[in-house]
Amino acid sequence: MDLFEHEAKELFALHGVPVPVGRVATTSAEAASIAAELGGRVVVKAQVKTGGRGKAGGVKLADGPDEARALADQILGMDIKGHTVHKVLVEQASAIAEEYYVSFLLDRANRNYLLIASEEGGMEIEEVAAQRPEALVRVPVSVLHGVDDAFARHIAEEANLPASVLDQTTDILRKLWEVLVGEDATLVEVNPLILTAEGRVVALDGKVTLDDNARFRHPAHAQFVDVAAADPLERSAREKHLNYVKLEGEVGVIGNGAGLVMSTLDVVAGAGEAFGGIRPANFLDIGGGASAQVMADGLHIVLSDPSVRSVLVNVFGGITACDAVAAGIVSAMEMLHAQGERFDKPIVVRLDGNNAEEGRRILVEAEHDLIEMSPTMDEAAKRAAELAAAAIPGGA
Repeated sequence: MDLFEHEAKELFALHGVPVPVGRVATTSAEAASIAAELGGRVVVKAQVKTGGRGKAGGVKLADGPDEARALADQILGMDIKGHTVHKVLVEQASAIAEEYYVSFLLDRANRNYLLIASEEGGMEIEEVAAQRPEALVRVPVSVLHGVDDAFARHIAEEANLPASVLDQTTDILRKLWEVLVGEDATLVEVNPLILTAEGRVVALDGKVTLDDNARFRHPAHAQFVDVAAADPLERSAREKHLNYVKLEGEVGVIGNGAGLVMSTLDVVAGAGEAFGGIRPANFLDIGGGASAQVMADGLHIVLSDPSVRSVLVNVFGGITACDAVAAGIVSAMEMLHAQGERFDKPIVVRLDGNNAEEGRRILVEAEHDLIEMSPTMDEAAKRAAELAAAAIPGGA
């Protein structure tokens, strides 16, 4: 989960990292009021989860409340790389003497963490990384040893930061590591980390990505969930504790086990090439226990997607036998009908593994007009793609 800049700074401040004083506004009147409270020059910053805000005109300096109001009017509603600005951060302007760059990130390839630092920060850090990679210091960080003052100071020196800021940057690097580990983040970035004209080192910007898998350990992180930006189907699936990801295709996919569902997505995409580029519409793993309620919830989510033209249920019976899955599918259809759900999207079912024959018998005897079976995953994917293509206006 990516955080907005102001949220990242809230976490920074919680761990003792110095940040400018500021507050969030959702209207131009609020921006003017905050500017009046802060006094003096302020900066009005678009809050969107993408880079390039400054170049897009989403970061502006204001000399007072009236100018802050006018600038907020310009920025609110702005589109920045496909992201609409719904709020701005109004904070005290900083007199910047120098800009640096620091970040910690999860290095999945090496199963470690990586610290990156440079004496050159700011908007052009990507160009620095591309054209002069030697200007960035990259150091692996062991989770077992972490970052203490000695290690942090060594990195600051390696990055050629001025001797006058070593004490402050050492402290900040250690605290940013605390943010990474303490908040279960996969990325903590400050660009720029600035030296002010008064000699203070401050995190002028901040970017944090939290690990969703660790959310159960951090109840307070619920406040950072961007409900407005979340896909409504994904939000509904999350509320029902379903492992669902919305995609952009036409075949709804339901399976038991992440590996099987991933394989099914590939097979559907491959089969769909023969039918005009039909693709999977979602990833939905119902896990090992396909109860009637779980199947009903899963089918409801998938069938609620207007882009879905057909559904493929691909189940390999293991701990949960195929007859239980089949009974769950039948019960789910009955439950949805009883709830007033009306749909005409065909459902292709492939059952294999434990009690597959009995499961197929249950589905045959149910005699449901929308349910048909295929013996293999390849055939099921082909049939689901064919049905989806036929359901598209002007399709085959």
